[in-house]
Amino acid sequence: MDETFHLDTLAVRAGQERSQFGEHAEALYLTSSFVFESAAQAAARFSGAEGGNVYSRFTNPTVTMLQERLAALEGAAACVATASGMAAILATVMALCQSGDHIVAARGIFGASQQLFGAIMPRFGVETSFVAGNDPAAFKAALKPNTRLVFIETPSNPLTEVYDIAALAAVAHGAGALLVVDNCFCSPALQRPLEFGADLVVHSATKYLDGQGRVLGGAVCGATAPVEEVFKFLRTAGPTLSPFNAWVILKGLETLKIRMQAQSASALELARRLEAHPAVARVFYPGLPSHPQHALALRQQATGGAIVAFAVKGGRAEAWRVVDHCKLLSITANLGDTKTTITHPASTTHGRISAEARAEAGITEGLLRVAVGLEAVDDIEADLRRGLDA
Repeated sequence: MDETFHLDTLAVRAGQERSQFGEHAEALYLTSSFVFESAAQAAARFSGAEGGNVYSRFTNPTVTMLQERLAALEGAAACVATASGMAAILATVMALCQSGDHIVAARGIFGASQQLFGAIMPRFGVETSFVAGNDPAAFKAALKPNTRLVFIETPSNPLTEVYDIAALAAVAHGAGALLVVDNCFCSPALQRPLEFGADLVVHSATKYLDGQGRVLGGAVCGATAPVEEVFKFLRTAGPTLSPFNAWVILKGLETLKIRMQAQSASALELARRLEAHPAVARVFYPGLPSHPQHALALRQQATGGAIVAFAVKGGRAEAWRVVDHCKLLSITANLGDTKTTITHPASTTHGRISAEARAEAGITEGLLRVAVGLEAVDDIEADLRRGLDA
């Protein structure tokens, strides 16, 4: 599709391929395999000599449409869709690293990502050095001769720490490594990391790309060569996105920008109000001037995003009291939904990592994360005030 089209147009039109029936909406291909015209065609399809669909573990028209649309939105040459966001990260590491390799990762990444890098990949001989904070010099100091990947999440989960993508791309490339950016919190509606020098972008499509908490999905976007390696891993290992989930996410992408704009506007207003509440010790939101990387966020992101983290005065008891007083907000760890959600990261999303790792990442017992949805911001604030005013 014409790359000069605006993101709004690409989100609705990119990637669609119509069948002989001329359907207007994207078709959902619920089939495990595809029939060939001859033995010769079957052999050509399996070998890759001829393009076309073979088996839905690695080729399916609905999944292909999603991959092409998301690649267009991220400004990427290629995209591979996966079963979940964590499957996307796993596939990236398994495809691009081998025993004896090294990864540098931000300490402030999602708890499951920390578990993958810190507890699972060492079993396969891949070690990770975690870097606290976002100073590019600290990342450079952590590099080793065998470093293959530098992995960040910006803004980070849950403290919305913003990383300088261009600076870290220079650090990674200086060591012959690739920079991988988890763009889950922003989505391409707010941030396109490849434009700042990142090599690969990973997504949990479960979040804002779907946008309504319906299905699981993930994706890896970037240059053709590394994405092709990820595809080879997916073809064999099978962390595959189902055609139905791909179809749901395709429909979610059509409203991505308008959802992100509306949710970001509400998040900024909520953050301002929480910052003024006497029971709140600190608010973490890139759109606030008080955020330490506010200026950087304005350079990299279209808005501050829709995630607001805040620390209540006190500890776990006080934080849980706020959660338990919520009547409107959904108490769940998922985010990116049209319905506002609230969670206590220290006991949920980051509960499996050590207390020391949580402390290093700044995950305190009083911290709460709110993923702002499409409800009226007055109602969201009122729901939080029930516990805060108590």
